[in-house]
Amino acid sequence: MKIAVIGASRGIGYELLRLALAEGHEVTALLRNPARLNITDSRLKLVAGDILDPASTAAVVAGQDAICVCIGVAPTLQAVNVFSRGIECVLAAMGQDSRQKLISVTGIGAGDSKGHGGCLYDRLLNPLFLGTIYADKDRQEAIIRASKADWLIVRPGFLTHGPRTGQYRVIENITGVTAGKISRRDVADFMLKQLATPTCFGKTPLLCY
Repeated sequence: MKIAVIGASRGIGYELLRLALAEGHEVTALLRNPARLNITDSRLKLVAGDILDPASTAAVVAGQDAICVCIGVAPTLQAVNVFSRGIECVLAAMGQDSRQKLISVTGIGAGDSKGHGGCLYDRLLNPLFLGTIYADKDRQEAIIRASKADWLIVRPGFLTHGPRTGQYRVIENITGVTAGKISRRDVADFMLKQLATPTCFGKTPLLCY
């Protein structure tokens, strides 16, 4: 499979890139600074650019079977629009009639998962330090839902540097659920498994142990 990873220099995107290569897939990664990536592989193509740049986004999306958007930003109190504007660029590059699959990672607190992170997260950490980020992730999710893309929105719980276990909950109905932890490697595991056997497309599952 040919997979584009946007946001591959660290976090979930980095783990997805590593895992996809290990499983024999061809990966094209969009990075602002490709020199920072410490991986070389004959099946890996690096494209220098930014998700907000239509030309570089189009170059990464072209010819791919799947596009995985794993971008993130550091906590900030400033207005954020990279998630919503970025997904607009990706969808424009995919086109209205694309058969490509789109997986986008948001997080606990986006969309109707707001209020499911636990008291400390919901009442303090998210509104005080992540409010502008999640406001834009809400916009990102709304844009994806309104598109004609074959989409999956992944909402991980609280991320860890733990191992790939393959053992985690995929929760579609989060009524009464409080998010737990999950490793970045297991989020990547879920994404690859969904590309091989799609069961959650058109949905917004929460992932946690």
